[in-house]
Amino acid sequence: MTLALLLVVGLVLLFRFVPPPFTPLMLLRDAPIEKQWVSLEEIAPALPQAVIAAEDNLFCSHWGFDLKSLQSAVLAFASGERAGGGSTISMQTAKNLFLWPERSVFRKLLEAPVTLMIEASWPKSRILEVYLNIAEWGPGIYGAEAASNFHFGKAAKSLSRTEAARLAAVLPNPRKWSAGKPGNYVRRRTKIINRRITQLGPMLNCATP
Repeated sequence: MTLALLLVVGLVLLFRFVPPPFTPLMLLRDAPIEKQWVSLEEIAPALPQAVIAAEDNLFCSHWGFDLKSLQSAVLAFASGERAGGGSTISMQTAKNLFLWPERSVFRKLLEAPVTLMIEASWPKSRILEVYLNIAEWGPGIYGAEAASNFHFGKAAKSLSRTEAARLAAVLPNPRKWSAGKPGNYVRRRTKIINRRITQLGPMLNCATP
């Protein structure tokens, strides 16, 4: 147990500066992998803004956990309902980097200390940078650069506001929804995300490198 903890701490410190070469999800998926690491500066600002607006409105101000959303998720789980929400970008980064994708209480318990380690040792810009480079955006498609090329035929730095919002809209289930060929749900969600970006205003300041 001590060795595993030291390994995770070491990797968290390493990934503060070094791009992670792969994630558990990449190894679990039975598909060829398309990914290309790019810095946050090489990603259109519209994408981190859209992801915060879609996934974690309080990302720039919290310390890893949105306690109100987390409490709602716990109460839903306790009552036998589907416990959606409650997972911040920091928590998703911890999960994607070190853990497995299936929902379970045990995985959530492991996720919490790793999230705290990441928040304690990485700036918000690095959390966004890593998250946007390892997120899944389609079968075998990982990271903003691969996603932008696959769905829109352009580099991530050239994404429009609408394209960025579409990518953010499909994050909950990128193997079901398509940013490049959006259905009605993705189109509606895209409009909501763009409206929320305007409403959040200075709450998105950490999205700029």
